[in-house]
Amino acid sequence: MPSEVSVQIFGLKKSAATRAAERFFKERKVKIHYVDLAAKPISKGELARFTQKFGLTALLDTEGKAYERLNLAYLRLSEDGYVQRVMDHPELLRLPLVRGGKVLAFGEDPAAWARMLEG
Repeated sequence: MPSEVSVQIFGLKKSAATRAAERFFKERKVKIHYVDLAAKPISKGELARFTQKFGLTALLDTEGKAYERLNLAYLRLSEDGYVQRVMDHPELLRLPLVRGGKVLAFGEDPAAWARMLEG
């Protein structure tokens, strides 16, 4: 495996899936660029990259406490409205969002993470 392989992980320290992604890549000695969404919100451009590939509704954690707490099940929002809520409340996302080269993944997805290392 080439040593220049690196991944970017967008997540929250309290997220078990984010920690699983960090562990997966550390065990394989892959360089990680970690973005703690509690400290620095994801940029609109970066979020757009994931929403273009998967769609915003796939990225939303509709079963999560934050979704319920913010009453999103009852609100009718435009996509921009959802994007703004996600930027303000990253726990609405199925974390982590992981980018390795041209491969994108969200949530706990070891199969996609392994594909990032194939390139």
